[in-house]
This record gives sequence, C-alpha cells and structure tokens, in this order.
Amino acid sequence: MKRNSKLIGTISKILVPSDGSKTAKKAAAYAVDLAKQLKASIIIMSVIDQRSLISRMVPASETVMHTIEPLEDSLREAAERYAGEIKKLCDKNGVASKISIKTGHPVEEIVKEAKRSKSNLIVMGSHGRSALSAAVLGSVSYGVIHNDKRIHVLIVRG
Repeated sequence: MKRNSKLIGTISKILVPSDGSKTAKKAAAYAVDLAKQLKASIIIMSVIDQRSLISRMVPASETVMHTIEPLEDSLREAAERYAGEIKKLCDKNGVASKISIKTGHPVEEIVKEAKRSKSNLIVMGSHGRSALSAAVLGSVSYGVIHNDKRIHVLIVRG
C-alpha cells in the first residue's frame, strides 16, 4: 500500500490515449476525475494508425496519393473530434489539458508521447476500435503495458 500512495503523490501529468471507443471514453472520464482530485494535468492523445492509411485492396504500386490523403484527412478529423470531446470534459472539470494528435503505430506513439511529455501515468481503455479486439486486453493496451516497465499504466475496463 505504501508504494501506491507514493505513486499517487507523484502524479502531475496523465496521458490519455483515445480512439473514440466507448471504453476509451470511460477511461477518459476516469482520468479526468483522477486528475481533478490530484490537481494534475492531462495530455489527450489520439494516434492515426499508419496501417489504416495503407490500402490492403490495392497493390502499393497502384496506390495513388490523392486517394490516401482524403482518408488521412478524415481520420485526422475523427481524431480531433475524439480529443475535443475529452478536452471539453477537462474544461468543464477545471483540469488543465492539451491535445496531441500523431500518425504512426499506436503503441510506439503513445510510449514516445509519455516519455516526451514526462507523463507520470497513462490511463487507457482495455480495448478499442480495432477490427479484432483481443478477448481480455486489446493489442494497443497490451503493447503499451509491455513496452516500457517504467511507465505506470492504468487500464479501465469497458
């Protein structure tokens, strides 16, 4: 119990990755409540998965950039919308927050952002919008937990 109370006292920045899923929204609400109690700030993050920009139906040699760009724009708009919803929740609760939208592999980008921003805690949902969600824990959540043991991660069930 001592170890947990020590961690609680050091939390000043919470990273909240979101893909807009029901579970991610639940995790964000939990993080905002926790941040309010601890007087911590929140970094709201959304990652545009670079794999979703690659068409699996069309060979790479036949992919035209102008077909990928509208897809990327659409995914960015969705990411901004998800992050904006959490930002409103933070503002409503008096929690300082900022938004970070990245493109890349979600696990790598989340871990990089946690290190870059010196976040003390990552709060995320147990599974998200991926086409094939793992039965127990989503692949992104699992990847973040196992990527760097120095970053504390709190998983919120869906």
